[in-house]
Amino acid sequence: MKLSAILIAALLSITSVAALAHSGGTDSKGCHRNHKTNDYHCH
Repeated sequence: MKLSAILIAALLSITSVAALAHSGGTDSKGCHRNHKTNDYHCH
């Protein structure tokens, strides 16, 4: 049981991906424009 928990933890740490988000740049409505696609969207 302990070995399987260690293996699962190792597998998850290898395969996990960091999620990154930008810190702001939104207007008063919580929206902003994507400069690459010129798309305006809200969060």
